[in-house]
Amino acid sequence: MSCSPLTAHDVAELLGVPASWVYEQSRRGRIPTVTLGRYRRYRREAIDEWLRELEHEFRGAGGQSRAEVRPAALVEERVA
Repeated sequence: MSCSPLTAHDVAELLGVPASWVYEQSRRGRIPTVTLGRYRRYRREAIDEWLRELEHEFRGAGGQSRAEVRPAALVEERVA
């Protein structure tokens, strides 16, 4: 592993969403997660790839996302 794994709080800050949202998406299997016993960790590379896939789905749907989870849209709403 090239860098230290991220915590849910790290991912939440990266995405601009609450940590509770990250935990919920992890439980539902919607965000790439590494489970270490009772702990959940995230690889930055996996999160970046997941976001690229969501963006690709968004563009492929003519601007209407088919993805069930759209953190990029959530981040844009917070910034706007």
